[in-house]
Amino acid sequence: MTAPLRHALVLGGTRGLGRAIAARCLGDGMAVTVCGRDAAALRGSGLEGHPALRVHALDVADPLAVRAVVADAGESLDLLVVTAGIYFNSRAHALDEAATLRLLRTNVSGLAHAFEAGAERLLAQGHGRMAAVSSMAGLLKDYPGASTYAATKRAVLALCATYRKALAPFGIPVTAVVPGYVDTARLRELNGGDARHKPFLMPEDEAAERILRAIDAGAAVCAFPWQMRALVALLNLLPRMPRLPDFQPPRR
Repeated sequence: MTAPLRHALVLGGTRGLGRAIAARCLGDGMAVTVCGRDAAALRGSGLEGHPALRVHALDVADPLAVRAVVADAGESLDLLVVTAGIYFNSRAHALDEAATLRLLRTNVSGLAHAFEAGAERLLAQGHGRMAAVSSMAGLLKDYPGASTYAATKRAVLALCATYRKALAPFGIPVTAVVPGYVDTARLRELNGGDARHKPFLMPEDEAAERILRAIDAGAAVCAFPWQMRALVALLNLLPRMPRLPDFQPPRR
Protein backbone atom coordinates (compact mmCIF):
# COMPACT_ATOMS: atom_id res chain seq x y z
CA MET A 1 0.00 0.00 0.00
CA THR A 2 1.25 3.47 -0.88
CA ALA A 3 1.12 6.20 1.74
CA PRO A 4 -2.03 8.35 1.47
CA LEU A 5 -1.65 11.75 -0.14
CA ARG A 6 -2.06 14.69 2.20
CA HIS A 7 -1.72 17.96 0.27
CA ALA A 8 -2.19 18.47 -3.46
CA LEU A 9 -1.31 21.50 -5.57
CA VAL A 10 -3.13 21.71 -8.91
CA LEU A 11 -1.84 24.33 -11.33
CA GLY A 12 -4.68 25.03 -13.73
CA GLY A 13 -7.14 23.76 -11.13
CA THR A 14 -9.80 26.47 -11.34
CA ARG A 15 -11.58 24.94 -14.32
CA GLY A 16 -11.89 21.87 -16.52
CA LEU A 17 -9.97 18.69 -15.85
CA GLY A 18 -7.80 20.39 -13.23
CA ARG A 19 -10.86 21.38 -11.23
CA ALA A 20 -12.22 17.84 -11.48
CA ILE A 21 -8.91 16.50 -10.13
CA ALA A 22 -9.02 19.02 -7.28
CA ALA A 23 -12.60 18.01 -6.43
CA ARG A 24 -11.63 14.34 -6.37
CA CYS A 25 -8.67 15.09 -4.08
CA LEU A 26 -10.92 17.03 -1.71
CA GLY A 27 -13.37 14.12 -1.72
CA ASP A 28 -10.51 11.83 -0.72
CA GLY A 29 -9.82 13.97 2.34
CA MET A 30 -6.82 15.88 1.05
CA ALA A 31 -6.03 19.54 1.53
CA VAL A 32 -5.87 21.15 -1.91
CA THR A 33 -4.43 24.34 -3.35
CA VAL A 34 -5.65 25.31 -6.81
CA CYS A 35 -4.19 27.98 -9.07
CA GLY A 36 -5.38 29.54 -12.29
CA ARG A 37 -5.26 32.80 -14.20
CA ASP A 38 -8.89 33.46 -13.25
CA ALA A 39 -9.64 32.42 -9.66
CA ALA A 40 -13.25 33.56 -10.16
CA ALA A 41 -13.76 30.55 -12.46
CA LEU A 42 -14.48 28.49 -9.34
CA ARG A 43 -17.74 30.36 -8.75
CA GLY A 44 -20.71 28.05 -8.98
CA SER A 45 -18.51 24.95 -9.08
CA GLY A 46 -19.48 23.70 -5.63
CA LEU A 47 -15.88 23.98 -4.42
CA GLU A 48 -16.11 27.56 -3.17
CA GLY A 49 -15.74 27.85 0.57
CA HIS A 50 -14.50 24.29 1.08
CA PRO A 51 -12.50 24.35 4.33
CA ALA A 52 -9.65 22.30 2.87
CA LEU A 53 -9.32 24.40 -0.32
CA ARG A 54 -7.04 27.34 -0.98
CA VAL A 55 -7.19 29.35 -4.21
CA HIS A 56 -4.53 31.54 -5.84
CA ALA A 57 -4.66 33.62 -9.02
CA LEU A 58 -1.56 32.59 -10.94
CA ASP A 59 -0.11 32.53 -14.43
CA VAL A 60 2.27 29.58 -14.80
CA ALA A 61 4.31 31.64 -17.24
CA ASP A 62 5.53 33.65 -14.23
CA PRO A 63 8.39 31.61 -12.69
CA LEU A 64 8.58 33.67 -9.48
CA ALA A 65 4.85 33.29 -8.82
CA VAL A 66 5.05 29.54 -9.46
CA ARG A 67 7.99 29.15 -7.11
CA ALA A 68 6.17 31.11 -4.41
CA VAL A 69 2.99 29.04 -4.56
CA VAL A 70 4.93 25.75 -4.56
CA ALA A 71 6.85 26.89 -1.48
CA ASP A 72 3.60 27.90 0.25
CA ALA A 73 1.62 24.74 -0.50
CA GLY A 74 1.16 23.32 2.99
CA GLU A 75 3.61 21.80 5.41
CA SER A 76 4.01 18.77 3.15
CA LEU A 77 3.45 18.89 -0.60
CA ASP A 78 2.52 15.34 -1.54
CA LEU A 79 1.22 15.86 -5.06
CA LEU A 80 1.88 18.45 -7.76
CA VAL A 81 -0.37 18.23 -10.82
CA VAL A 82 0.08 20.61 -13.75
CA THR A 83 -3.02 20.83 -15.94
CA ALA A 84 -2.53 24.45 -17.05
CA GLY A 85 -2.52 24.76 -20.81
CA ILE A 86 -4.02 26.64 -23.72
CA TYR A 87 -5.12 25.53 -27.17
CA PHE A 88 -4.74 27.16 -30.55
CA ASN A 89 -5.46 25.35 -33.81
CA SER A 90 -2.50 26.61 -35.80
CA ARG A 91 -3.37 24.35 -38.73
CA ALA A 92 -6.65 26.14 -39.22
CA HIS A 93 -5.54 29.64 -38.21
CA ALA A 94 -2.08 31.10 -38.57
CA LEU A 95 -0.65 32.03 -35.19
CA ASP A 96 0.62 35.55 -34.77
CA GLU A 97 3.70 36.30 -32.70
CA ALA A 98 1.76 36.98 -29.49
CA ALA A 99 -0.31 33.78 -29.73
CA THR A 100 2.76 31.68 -30.48
CA LEU A 101 4.65 33.04 -27.48
CA ARG A 102 1.63 32.60 -25.21
CA LEU A 103 1.30 28.96 -26.29
CA LEU A 104 4.97 28.26 -25.61
CA ARG A 105 5.07 30.15 -22.30
CA THR A 106 2.03 28.36 -20.92
CA ASN A 107 2.29 24.82 -22.29
CA VAL A 108 6.08 24.41 -22.18
CA SER A 109 7.80 27.08 -20.07
CA GLY A 110 5.01 27.04 -17.48
CA LEU A 111 5.42 23.31 -16.95
CA ALA A 112 9.19 23.69 -16.75
CA HIS A 113 8.80 26.35 -14.04
CA ALA A 114 6.40 24.13 -12.07
CA PHE A 115 8.51 20.97 -12.32
CA GLU A 116 11.71 22.80 -11.40
CA ALA A 117 10.15 24.30 -8.27
CA GLY A 118 8.27 21.09 -7.47
CA ALA A 119 11.29 18.85 -7.82
CA GLU A 120 13.34 21.13 -5.57
CA ARG A 121 10.71 20.98 -2.84
CA LEU A 122 9.98 17.26 -3.11
CA LEU A 123 13.68 16.40 -3.02
CA ALA A 124 14.08 18.51 0.11
CA GLN A 125 11.10 16.70 1.69
CA GLY A 126 12.23 13.30 0.54
CA HIS A 127 8.83 12.31 -0.84
CA GLY A 128 5.99 13.30 -3.15
CA ARG A 129 4.67 12.82 -6.68
CA MET A 130 4.41 14.99 -9.79
CA ALA A 131 2.21 14.74 -12.87
CA ALA A 132 1.44 16.83 -15.93
CA VAL A 133 -1.34 16.68 -18.50
CA SER A 134 -0.33 16.28 -22.13
CA SER A 135 -2.76 15.21 -24.88
CA MET A 136 -3.27 12.43 -27.40
CA ALA A 137 -2.07 15.04 -29.90
CA GLY A 138 1.33 14.68 -28.25
CA LEU A 139 1.50 11.00 -29.23
CA LEU A 140 1.04 11.77 -32.92
CA LYS A 141 4.16 11.84 -35.04
CA ASP A 142 5.38 15.24 -36.10
CA TYR A 143 3.84 15.15 -39.54
CA PRO A 144 4.44 18.06 -41.92
CA GLY A 145 1.76 20.61 -41.18
CA ALA A 146 1.10 19.32 -37.67
CA SER A 147 -0.05 21.93 -35.20
CA THR A 148 2.20 23.90 -32.88
CA TYR A 149 -0.16 22.83 -30.08
CA ALA A 150 0.69 19.16 -30.74
CA ALA A 151 4.39 20.04 -30.64
CA THR A 152 3.97 21.66 -27.21
CA LYS A 153 2.22 18.54 -25.96
CA ARG A 154 5.11 16.40 -27.20
CA ALA A 155 7.33 18.70 -25.18
CA VAL A 156 5.21 17.95 -22.10
CA LEU A 157 5.84 14.23 -22.60
CA ALA A 158 9.57 14.87 -22.99
CA LEU A 159 9.72 16.98 -19.81
CA CYS A 160 7.86 14.30 -17.86
CA ALA A 161 10.25 11.62 -19.13
CA THR A 162 13.29 13.71 -18.21
CA TYR A 163 12.10 14.44 -14.67
CA ARG A 164 10.94 10.84 -14.21
CA LYS A 165 14.42 9.54 -15.00
CA ALA A 166 16.13 12.17 -12.86
CA LEU A 167 13.87 11.74 -9.81
CA ALA A 168 13.44 7.96 -9.90
CA PRO A 169 16.56 7.30 -7.76
CA PHE A 170 15.00 9.45 -5.04
CA GLY A 171 11.63 7.67 -5.02
CA ILE A 172 9.65 10.52 -6.60
CA PRO A 173 7.38 9.24 -9.40
CA VAL A 174 6.44 11.47 -12.34
CA THR A 175 3.33 10.62 -14.37
CA ALA A 176 2.56 11.87 -17.87
CA VAL A 177 -1.21 12.09 -18.32
CA VAL A 178 -2.36 11.62 -21.92
CA PRO A 179 -6.14 11.99 -22.16
CA GLY A 180 -8.39 11.74 -25.16
CA TYR A 181 -11.50 13.90 -25.35
CA VAL A 182 -12.76 14.93 -21.90
CA ASP A 183 -16.15 16.63 -21.69
CA THR A 184 -14.97 19.96 -20.30
CA ALA A 185 -16.61 23.34 -20.69
CA ARG A 186 -13.71 24.43 -22.90
CA LEU A 187 -14.17 21.48 -25.27
CA ARG A 188 -17.88 22.25 -25.52
CA GLU A 189 -17.08 25.89 -26.18
CA LEU A 190 -14.78 24.91 -29.04
CA ASN A 191 -17.55 22.75 -30.50
CA GLY A 192 -20.50 25.10 -30.49
CA GLY A 193 -21.64 24.13 -26.99
CA ASP A 194 -21.90 20.37 -27.53
CA ALA A 195 -18.99 17.91 -27.73
CA ARG A 196 -21.01 14.68 -27.77
CA HIS A 197 -19.90 13.95 -31.34
CA LYS A 198 -16.28 13.61 -30.21
CA PRO A 199 -15.07 9.98 -30.27
CA PHE A 200 -14.79 8.16 -26.93
CA LEU A 201 -15.81 11.28 -24.98
CA MET A 202 -15.27 10.85 -21.22
CA PRO A 203 -16.88 12.75 -18.31
CA GLU A 204 -14.55 14.93 -16.25
CA ASP A 205 -15.02 13.07 -12.98
CA GLU A 206 -14.27 9.69 -14.58
CA ALA A 207 -11.12 11.08 -16.19
CA ALA A 208 -10.00 12.58 -12.86
CA GLU A 209 -10.51 9.25 -11.10
CA ARG A 210 -8.38 7.41 -13.68
CA ILE A 211 -5.63 10.01 -13.43
CA LEU A 212 -5.38 9.95 -9.64
CA ARG A 213 -5.45 6.16 -9.59
CA ALA A 214 -2.53 6.07 -12.04
CA ILE A 215 -0.58 8.68 -10.08
CA ASP A 216 -1.10 6.79 -6.83
CA ALA A 217 0.19 3.63 -8.52
CA GLY A 218 3.31 5.48 -9.69
CA ALA A 219 2.48 4.94 -13.37
CA ALA A 220 4.90 6.48 -15.86
CA VAL A 221 2.15 7.19 -18.39
CA CYS A 222 -1.63 7.33 -18.01
CA ALA A 223 -3.11 7.32 -21.52
CA PHE A 224 -6.85 6.84 -21.96
CA PRO A 225 -9.20 5.72 -23.31
CA TRP A 226 -7.53 2.73 -24.88
CA GLN A 227 -9.61 3.11 -28.05
CA MET A 228 -8.16 6.56 -28.71
CA ARG A 229 -4.64 5.38 -27.97
CA ALA A 230 -5.11 2.53 -30.46
CA LEU A 231 -6.41 4.96 -33.07
CA VAL A 232 -3.38 7.21 -32.62
CA ALA A 233 -1.06 4.21 -32.94
CA LEU A 234 -2.80 3.31 -36.21
CA LEU A 235 -2.48 6.85 -37.54
CA ASN A 236 1.23 6.80 -36.73
CA LEU A 237 1.65 3.82 -39.06
CA LEU A 238 0.39 5.78 -42.04
CA PRO A 239 3.03 7.16 -44.41
CA ARG A 240 3.88 10.80 -44.07
CA MET A 241 2.45 12.99 -46.77
CA PRO A 242 4.49 15.93 -48.05
CA ARG A 243 3.27 19.29 -46.86
CA LEU A 244 1.46 21.18 -49.59
CA PRO A 245 2.23 24.85 -50.07
CA ASP A 246 -0.22 27.22 -48.41
CA PHE A 247 -3.03 28.22 -50.71
CA GLN A 248 -2.76 31.76 -51.97
CA PRO A 249 -5.94 33.26 -53.42
CA PRO A 250 -5.55 34.73 -56.91
CA ARG A 251 -5.07 38.46 -57.03
CA ARG A 252 -7.82 40.39 -58.72
